[in-house]
Formats: sequence, C-alpha cells, structure tokens
Amino acid sequence: MLAKHRQALILQEVRGAGSARVSELTMRLGVSDMTIRRDLEALARAGLIDKVHGGAVLPGAPSSHEPGFDTKSTLEQAAKAAIAHAAAELVSPGSAIGLSAGTTTFALAERLIGVPGVPGVTIVTNSVRVVSLLRSGQTAEPGTRDASVVLTGGTRTPSDALVGPIADLTIRSLHLDRLFLGCHGIDPVAGLTTPNLAEAETNRAFVQAARKVTVVADHTKWGTIGLCSFADLSEVDTLITDDGLPPEARALIADQVGELVIANASARPPRSDTHPGRAGPLRGDGELGNGELGNGELGNGELGNGELMAR
Repeated sequence: MLAKHRQALILQEVRGAGSARVSELTMRLGVSDMTIRRDLEALARAGLIDKVHGGAVLPGAPSSHEPGFDTKSTLEQAAKAAIAHAAAELVSPGSAIGLSAGTTTFALAERLIGVPGVPGVTIVTNSVRVVSLLRSGQTAEPGTRDASVVLTGGTRTPSDALVGPIADLTIRSLHLDRLFLGCHGIDPVAGLTTPNLAEAETNRAFVQAARKVTVVADHTKWGTIGLCSFADLSEVDTLITDDGLPPEARALIADQVGELVIANASARPPRSDTHPGRAGPLRGDGELGNGELGNGELGNGELGNGELMAR
C-alpha cells in the first residue's frame, strides 16, 4: 500500500471517530508501529491531525486532552515494567525520593514493595494511586509497614495527580535526593510536557526540589507535545525508556540529557516483585497529607513528618 493511500485511510479513521490509536492502526493496516508514526508525523505537518500520546486526534483538541489513569495503565505495560525495573536500581538506602503521578511511576512503586535491599527510604508523592498502592502493600508485606510516605495534598486531576498551590508549597519546602518523573510527552524542542497547566507547575516544583532528576517514560511519549512544558531535556540527569525508541530519537535525547538508559522490555523478568534487585523495603514513620500510612491507617493526620535528607 502506498503511503498516500495509507495516510488517507488514517485520516478517514480520525475524522470518523474523532481519534485513532497507533496500536489499532497497525493492526488494521498491517504495517509496523514506526510506519504508522511516520504517517502521523506527515499528517500532523500538513495540519490535518494533531498527535497525542498513543495516537492522533482532530486538530484543536489534542494538547489539552488528558487520558485518565485507567486508560493509560493499559498501554505499554511490558515497557513500563522494564523501565520500573531499571529505575529501582537507582534507589539508595536512606534516601528521600520523589514519585510524580503517572502509570510508569506507579509501576516503579509496585517494584519497590516487598523487595529486600533498600531500607529507610522516604517517598514523597502527589499520586493518589501510589499512596493507595503503598497502603495496601504495607498491609500485605509486614516488612514495609513502617514506610515513610508523604502525600502532598492538592486538587485531583483526571490522571489522579494532586496539583495546585497546596501541592506546590509542600514540594518546595522539601529536599529530595532523586526525583522519578513521568510525563505526557517528550520533544527535543518543547522538552517535557503535560496537558494540565496546574500539573506542569507542580512538576516544576518537583524538579526544583530534587538533586537528581530521573525521567521514566516509554517510547510512545517521544514526539508527543502537551499543552504546557515544565522542564527542558537539559535539566534531566537520567532518562529511562524502553527499546522501542527509534535510533534517531535516541541520538537526539542522548545529546541533551545527562544519561540515557534503554530498558529491554522483552527481557524483563515475569514479575518485578520477585527479582532480587536493590530496591527494597520501605521504612520510616511518616504520615500522609490526610492521614497516617505507616500503620496502615488512613485518618486525618498531619502532613508526613518523615526525615528527609538534605539536598
């Protein structure tokens, strides 16, 4: 099939349904993921569509379109697990780490539960999902019951992030050893982007509070531009992605970030929580923004009081 014919079919699909996913188009047209992405690039340059994470939409809606957590959690699961496995290797004993909201950082939180090797970690997060996960994990894993977890508080977004002035003020008062940061899109010019203006400001606060910034993002984020930029690629110390990232994108990213780490999704262990890696039990006595987590109870307590290491 000629490229022009294929692109006409893609455009017909987008106009008919209002959007189209890369995964669906590859199956329907019988071509590779990269072929579809090149077609979308050509259509986007012509102004006929707008690219969003995982596909395309009609012009005008895209940059502010924010998929919900449940929708995003079904995408690129193997890649996210491989990225989480590699990211967990960067967590050191006694460190204070930040976890921004997102499905890839959620996969990292899953990795950190119940794996021996890194005591005394304090986790600061603006993710409702991560807190719920850690609470249930502490109930299931006796070794993690005294974890120190700080929830920022704030206004909830469709992706279950807590954002806004309360979240920003909390984060700016802290000093993190390493931040694990997700994003909606990565672009060599726009940098890291999100469709949510308030979340962009909260992410900026996270970046400013961290000694080291580690971005965790699968290859489908490349080339996607959200409504608002919140960090340049030059501000990223480490970017962890999967082996689906094309060579030309790897070269562009490697020129701007401190270190590019490629996780092999096909070689990932079956379950990350059984791997004897460095990431391990979470300890401390912190409280959540709206209740204690250390003893498995969610009450109306104060913001976490876990000790944080100086920047």
